[in-house]
Amino acid sequence: MTQNQFVPPQDAPHSEVEHIKRSSRYLRGSFTKTLEDLITGALPEDDNRLLKFHGSYMQDDRDLRNERQRQKLEPAYQFMVRVRAPGGVVTPEQWLVMDRLAQKYGSGSLRLTTRQSFQMHGILKWNLKKSIREINDALLTTLAACGDVNRNVMCNPNPYQSEVHSEVYEWSKKLSDHLSPQTPAYHEIWLDGEKVVDSKEDGQDPEPIYGPAYLPRKFKIAVTVPPSNDVDVFSQDLGFIAIYEEGLLQGFNIAVGGGMGMTYGDPKTYPQLARVIGFCSPDQILDVAEKTVMIQRDYGDRSIRKHARFKYTIDDRGIDWFINELQERLGWKLEEARPYHFNHNGDRYGWVKGSNGKWHLTLFIQSGRIQDGDNNPLMTGLREIARIHTGDFRLTPNQNLIIANVTSQKKRKIEGLVKEYGLTDGLHHSALRRNAMSCVALPTCGLAMAEAERYLPALLEKIELILEEVGLREEEIVIRMSGCPNGCARPSLGEIAFTGKAPGTYNVYLGAGFAGDRLNKLYRENIDENEILDTLQPIIHRYAHERHEGEHFGDFVIRAGYVKEVRSGLDFHD
Repeated sequence: MTQNQFVPPQDAPHSEVEHIKRSSRYLRGSFTKTLEDLITGALPEDDNRLLKFHGSYMQDDRDLRNERQRQKLEPAYQFMVRVRAPGGVVTPEQWLVMDRLAQKYGSGSLRLTTRQSFQMHGILKWNLKKSIREINDALLTTLAACGDVNRNVMCNPNPYQSEVHSEVYEWSKKLSDHLSPQTPAYHEIWLDGEKVVDSKEDGQDPEPIYGPAYLPRKFKIAVTVPPSNDVDVFSQDLGFIAIYEEGLLQGFNIAVGGGMGMTYGDPKTYPQLARVIGFCSPDQILDVAEKTVMIQRDYGDRSIRKHARFKYTIDDRGIDWFINELQERLGWKLEEARPYHFNHNGDRYGWVKGSNGKWHLTLFIQSGRIQDGDNNPLMTGLREIARIHTGDFRLTPNQNLIIANVTSQKKRKIEGLVKEYGLTDGLHHSALRRNAMSCVALPTCGLAMAEAERYLPALLEKIELILEEVGLREEEIVIRMSGCPNGCARPSLGEIAFTGKAPGTYNVYLGAGFAGDRLNKLYRENIDENEILDTLQPIIHRYAHERHEGEHFGDFVIRAGYVKEVRSGLDFHD
């Protein structure tokens, strides 16, 4: 058996999804036929499962679900399309294409995700192929934005802050390209590419890294440059922490086994922080990533999807087992991890001049939603900036946007457009709001148990009043909300976090590290807004009066005994 030819035992138990993947002929499924069926706005379940690999999810508008059921109509099916853009970098021309497609085929808005990519909601089945083709024409792709493969590779969003950032960004692109699925199915289905025979007549494996069944579950990679941990590197399956001396990149510390998702009531599922296992040189990073993905391919749990993430593969067998397996496949040993330090995981707003002499403007985008609202023409303003901008756009891991590489000549024009359209760096908002994130949740996410994006702004207003009472309006506190426990807004890394339990009720978690280096812990379960505010008010008041100098909220609630420190995911439910 070679590294590229591992096939799990045929008699081993597999989930139904594994059978779907294995029989899909490298993700081809029956899309060619089912996309032409205009009787229904839906796809059959097997194709729906495979669609994720192509960058899309089938959803329905849950606000309309009951009424359509009463009218004996099928649900209001629609599709979310996600774009893969390593490091969140796109050109102004690509921004304009996404803007146009959102108006033409989508809901009229775009969403910046916590993985530095675009999501476009509301696409009907008969427009799905046209949407993906036009995205591809703009030199973007939806392939592997979802599914059981390596997804969008994250990176510090401002690589021109220093030469190190620029170099690290290039490595994130190489990682993305190297781990991209090789199947021709994407081009055949969406781009009318020439049909390729399924067999290996040419002697080459269509998927030399993934194999015919791909990975047991999704896989996430991020690259970061200390002291900024804006990518939440410890939440990733595989993280690379850049180590540099005197401005020169020396290599990367390697962190493995992170992940945010869990399932209520199942103590065998839990969020986990990645652990640093060693150091590699820059030219070894692709080899480390490839062999790590292959280990998960070969040893990940393919019978129980809730237990199929890489974090469980490591926890079940032990970190020493993984290091030995990795080094055996690499044929060389990792070096000792080198010192590093993180001091925050948020964005720095406003104008900054980069080391290349150009300017960068970080704008506050609440929950990443790009749309025009009453007295808030955000989408129009960004469209006008894209029409004159000669640099690039950078989507941040905190759902904000950087207008990057602005020349001194263009800076005044862009400042004028920012003022004209009321765009903001968020500095007039509270520090709490500037450090807030949420997932989409209702009405489009089928997994959501409660609101997130639509509700968080209203809850923040009420929490802000408590903070203002005690003079903490400008105190930075990381706060996150998701509509379910699957972790899309990385809630387990919020100093204050909420996960939806039922309509209008949430679990409340406290105590994560401000720099994204410690998990939070459950403090109150299944409570509504009034109970949330009654719970937080005395804690915030104590924090205002009893905190040590420079002490973050997450550190205080542990010291004050509200929650115990979580040292690993295995302690999360204790």
